[in-house]
Amino acid sequence: MMLISLVVPVFNEQETVETFYHAARNDCFLKTKNVEIVFVNDGSSDKTAPLIGKLVEQDSNVRLINFSRNFGKEPALFCGLEHSRGDIVIPMDVDLQDPIELIETMFHEWESGAKIVLAKRADRSRDHWMKRVTANYFYKVHNALSHSKIEENVGDFRLMDRRIVDIIISLQERNLFMKGLLSWPGFEPVIVEYKRPERCAGTTKFNTLKLLNLAVEGITNFSTSPLKLASYVGFGISFLSIIYGISIILQKLLFSIDVPGYASLMTVMVFLGGVQLITIGILGEYVGRIYTEVKARPQYVIDSIKESELRGSFVNTTPDTDSNPIG
Repeated sequence: MMLISLVVPVFNEQETVETFYHAARNDCFLKTKNVEIVFVNDGSSDKTAPLIGKLVEQDSNVRLINFSRNFGKEPALFCGLEHSRGDIVIPMDVDLQDPIELIETMFHEWESGAKIVLAKRADRSRDHWMKRVTANYFYKVHNALSHSKIEENVGDFRLMDRRIVDIIISLQERNLFMKGLLSWPGFEPVIVEYKRPERCAGTTKFNTLKLLNLAVEGITNFSTSPLKLASYVGFGISFLSIIYGISIILQKLLFSIDVPGYASLMTVMVFLGGVQLITIGILGEYVGRIYTEVKARPQYVIDSIKESELRGSFVNTTPDTDSNPIG
């Protein structure tokens, strides 16, 4: 029988896990399908893991993967894809901002032949104006610099055919930017628009700094254009400096004009110093990513996997070698 996998990363979401589970199990469409829910617990320090453990005891189609510590949402999502078994896989947020009722529409698009169905926000009017502006510019900058384009206002919520998932999990990168990885395989997507509701409970775990770091990851992981830009800026400034130096020499030799130097010299020095620091920073971002990739440390470490047998008994096992305890 065809299986649908819902991949749900969680971190300190004790207020939302049960609400999400009951919403998924009571959805009229999902009731008619064979659905597994794969929760990936990203090192939660609250009651998230015990609450999901109780759900595992009650439902043989619920699995819980516990990380040994907090590794971040991107590794948690990647882990969920690796451990999903479905013919189609749907990554979702546990806070119900990704509407479960939209899955039926996405499923029918898959039945019509779509390999990937993107859930796109129809508007971002509920977001803070600063978040709307920065998000808009991020998509424009990323798509201008990268060969792998990202659909604007589309998060991780999407439906993917098994073939797409297998391609993604074969990309064993250490620096994970999942929006980019999910878009990298290509294939013409079908877009389904929706209005994003408010969180059902709890608070978001993303702050401005985390979103900024995620944006830097996205641009540097999928484009070397910033390195080229730094070179172009360097050549441009050098060319202008030569022109300026020639003009000063001509003014002195031909017209005996003394050019006051302190203010202009300091301005040029400060400007060039800033450009050099920016360039070094760009180089540092790429060198840091090379360093991380060369070390080849796992993306995550699994502490335990909890799942129910078909008879309903509860099993708490640390995975063996074949079940890939590290990502």
